[in-house]
Amino acid sequence: MIISFFFPESKVPALKERTKLKAFINKLFKKEGFKLGELSYVFCSDEYLLTLNQQHLQHDYYTDILTFDLSSSKKEIEGEIYISIDRVRDNAENHDKTFINELHRVIFHGALHLCGYKDKTTAQEKIMRQKEDEWLALYFK
Repeated sequence: MIISFFFPESKVPALKERTKLKAFINKLFKKEGFKLGELSYVFCSDEYLLTLNQQHLQHDYYTDILTFDLSSSKKEIEGEIYISIDRVRDNAENHDKTFINELHRVIFHGALHLCGYKDKTTAQEKIMRQKEDEWLALYFK
């Protein structure tokens, strides 16, 4: 199990307990029934993520997260998760949450996508939010 955090543009001060977070992400995958192979989180700006969104998904809009599943089998997860720190800050403010809470919500959101959870329909989004809330509560207890 390898989890890496990359900061191509700047550090993220809210990620001070990285060892604890990595162990918790691994726990999330185990509890969801998956083995974690290799996972990279890249914390970047709106512009960085917009470029990826345009190049890889042909979407021309800002987003808080892009998740790329690079797994070669269904039981061992490998992937890359890109998170816009700009969007996380705005989302935290717009939803009256702390930056730290919103950042962890998005971190878990990406992991849940790799576990097969979707959020395209209202029903899928409801389940995704429940799972995010569940993992946030466990992490911050």
